[in-house]
Amino acid sequence: MAERLAGKVVVITGGAGGIGRALAAAFLAAGAKVALLDLSAAALEEAARSLAPRPLTVTCDVTDPKACARAMAEVVAAEGGIDVLVNNAGISHRSTFVDTSDDVLRRVMEVNFFGSVHCTRAALPSLLPRRGQVVVISSVAGFAPLIGRTGYAASKHALHGFFDTLRAELRDSGVNVLLVCPSFIDTPLRKNVPVPVGGLLTPGVVAAAIVSGCEGRKRQLVLGGVGRLSFWVSKLAPRAYEALMRRSQKGEVRPAGS
Repeated sequence: MAERLAGKVVVITGGAGGIGRALAAAFLAAGAKVALLDLSAAALEEAARSLAPRPLTVTCDVTDPKACARAMAEVVAAEGGIDVLVNNAGISHRSTFVDTSDDVLRRVMEVNFFGSVHCTRAALPSLLPRRGQVVVISSVAGFAPLIGRTGYAASKHALHGFFDTLRAELRDSGVNVLLVCPSFIDTPLRKNVPVPVGGLLTPGVVAAAIVSGCEGRKRQLVLGGVGRLSFWVSKLAPRAYEALMRRSQKGEVRPAGS
C-alpha cells in the first residue's frame, strides 16, 4: 500500500546541492514539508529561494555529531517531528589509491559514512514513534568496484553494511530503511569527468524515483540501465565487470605505478 507523503516532514542533508534541490522540489510537489541541511548558509539561502513553498533551512556540519543533534532538534521544534531523513550529503575524489592521501580517505569517510550515521542517530528518536523512513543515497560503487575511487567506494560499501543491518534491527519498529544506488548523475561532482557509457542520470529523475520509493517503502533502488546492469554483472561475472569498468574509466586517472 502506497504511503502518502502529504504533510510529512522530510529532512534532506546536502540540501543545497543539485540532488538536494531536486529532492526538495520532488518532496514539496508530493505535499511534504521539507527541511534542508547543509554546511553553507549562503548556499542554503540560494537553494531555498528557488523552491516553493520555501523550505526550512538549517546549517549543519554532518561530520560533527553535536551539530547533527542540534540540527535535528531545530527541525523537530519547528515542524513537530521528522518522518523521513534523506542522507544525501556526500563528497568524492578522483585518484588511484597510491596517489590518495590518508587525509582524503578519512575526509570522504567522515562525510559519506559517519555523516549519515550521525544524522540517523540524531533523527531516530523522532522517526521511531512516527514509524518513519531513513533514505541513504549510495551508489553503484556501494556494491561494485570503481577505479580511481577507493575511498568513495569504501564509504558507500560501508553504508550498505551499516544500513542493511540497521534495517534488520528496526524491523519490528515500523521504521523503513531505503538504500538508493544510482549510476552516474549529472552534478557538479562530475565536472571535468568523461561521460560514461550509457550517459548520466539527471537529478530530477533520481529525485522522482526516490519519492516513489518512499511512497512504496522500498528497501533498495538501483537506478538507471547502467546501474541495473552493473548490479547483475558485478554479482554474476565479477571479472567481466572489472574489465568493463576499467575500460569505461580508461584515461580518467593515472595508472598506478606509472
